[in-house]
Amino acid sequence: MDNNSILQKLDGLEARYEEVTTLITDPSVIADQQRFVKLTREYKDLGDIMNIRKRYISCLEAISEAKDIIMNESDPEMKEMAREQLSENEAALPALEEEVKVALVPKDPEDAKNVQMEIRAGTGGDEACLFAGDLFNMYKRFCDSKGWNLSVTDANEGAVGGFKEIDFAVSGDGVYGVLKYESGVHRVQRVPVTESNGRMQTSAATVAVLPEAEPFDVQINEGEIKWDTFRSSGAGGQNVNKVESGVRARYMWKNPNTGEVEEILIECTETRDQPKNKERALSRLRTYIYDREHQKYMDDIANRRKTLVSTGDRSAKIRTYNFPQGRVTDHRIGFTTHDLNGFLGGDIQQMIDALTVAENAERMKEAEL
Repeated sequence: MDNNSILQKLDGLEARYEEVTTLITDPSVIADQQRFVKLTREYKDLGDIMNIRKRYISCLEAISEAKDIIMNESDPEMKEMAREQLSENEAALPALEEEVKVALVPKDPEDAKNVQMEIRAGTGGDEACLFAGDLFNMYKRFCDSKGWNLSVTDANEGAVGGFKEIDFAVSGDGVYGVLKYESGVHRVQRVPVTESNGRMQTSAATVAVLPEAEPFDVQINEGEIKWDTFRSSGAGGQNVNKVESGVRARYMWKNPNTGEVEEILIECTETRDQPKNKERALSRLRTYIYDREHQKYMDDIANRRKTLVSTGDRSAKIRTYNFPQGRVTDHRIGFTTHDLNGFLGGDIQQMIDALTVAENAERMKEAEL
């Protein structure tokens, strides 16, 4: 893709940036929350592209100016300075062009959203529960390192530790765009602490990462939700067992893609405050429905891409954690790190970066960049 083509695309976006800048100050737009939120996100994304555009144009102008001086200037000292400027900017140009191309790839509108995550123990009995606990701790440490807020909404502990299932929400800047790659089946190969004969075992846990739905993303008749309350179990002192702070929401939902009606059951025991638990259960209900309603859209994207790094089948085995060899391998892109302890300690950014590069490469092909 030549410089002129890149500049044409950037110039087209500059006009849209100016339009959006005007729209987000329009009182009628501000009154329409759904439109206002979308335009605000677009304004931020376009602002980032405009900053890259400014640096890219500055680099091209510096190259043109240096060439002009070399061709037409008689002063040897000026020519030498121009050659240095030319060399420096020509060296910087390829990286800038790549940055522009990545910025021009149409963003997934979900990337800016917060997430609801679920980790469930799969095959492997008690060892699978322990591994699910390891994965939760890994994500907890990673979220802490990013300055994100993680809150557990529901948990079912395993008999010897870990979790049979744990549901939690993560909020922060661009959370779904980072954590979406974690959806799928994670396998662990190790000698379980529960194994007395020292035999290797392969166990698994399933991770689901769902973009958190905004209230206007889905239509729910809240009057049709049947609420139950119950006494929570687990840590939290005497209040946990005496007060019915846990909530359970039952909702009959018709799938617009299939026409089938199903009962959705959501529980939340996150806090000792029943109204807060209701609010968070409602958020999870919206997210679940939003995910199901958008599954056809997700499948269409998956069918067009090869690595399926962000939209693939959630039952697919995506990653193996091999303790004897001290390695973690992502099977979608063949990426391996030999720092298993660091990885489980929350140092997963390098893996996510590799998955992001793989997805961006596919999206650039798709956008003919």
